Amino acid sequence: MEILILIPSRYASTRFPGKPLALIKNKPMVQYVFEAASKVGSSVGYKVESSVYVATDDDRIFNAVEKFGGKAVMTSSSHPSGTDRCYEAYQKISQKVGKEFDVVVNVQGDEPFITPKQIKSLTECFDDDKVQIATLAKKIEDIETLQDINKVKVVFGRDDFALYFSRFPLPFCRGKEQSEWLKSHDYFKHVGMYAYRPKVLKEVTLLKQGELEKQESLEQLRWLENGYRIKVKITDHESIGVDTPEDLRRLNS
Repeated sequence: MEILILIPSRYASTRFPGKPLALIKNKPMVQYVFEAASKVGSSVGYKVESSVYVATDDDRIFNAVEKFGGKAVMTSSSHPSGTDRCYEAYQKISQKVGKEFDVVVNVQGDEPFITPKQIKSLTECFDDDKVQIATLAKKIEDIETLQDINKVKVVFGRDDFALYFSRFPLPFCRGKEQSEWLKSHDYFKHVGMYAYRPKVLKEVTLLKQGELEKQESLEQLRWLENGYRIKVKITDHESIGVDTPEDLRRLNS
């Protein structure tokens, strides 16, 4: 299986400008993500051909990646989402190397402590020909995460395909106080890493914004609204995202 791993990284950010270049223990954040993604393969005993690129619209990020020995590709600054940036990067890289890939993985550039095993777990979903898109989820262990609207929850069926994503805890446990919900049902936090078959990646970038997506501000709902199926794989790893300068200060403290 030939896998292309893409790390969409933009410099402009309302809450944290220049986040991909923010230093964690004297190393830029994007380098941590790149190095973890580059270990998919031999380090986890998985026979796979993989290529890793940072997809960016900023020369500063591009130059920083090349400086630490990574690979980067320049993309348009007008993309509304990381998914769109990934598809442009996929087209450019595929043309450059002269081959197609079996799976394209979109790894968030603001999660410096992802593990190669998480990416491996995601790509293994595509051993099933029915899988179009795959993502990760982790069981929620505390009520604070359950109630946090910035932590997206995912509900999936017995076949492990997503039914819905929401910022609200779902399902609603009728007749119980919310503080007791975790004792009544297993809830799962969405881990925002995706993998796609290239054909599907192209198709979803052509979809118009959906009504559910507008309400929840979650792009993956657009795909569900249009009939695409998203396989959910459970991970036990607690990834640490960096959304604000305060998050970074905690990591460096």
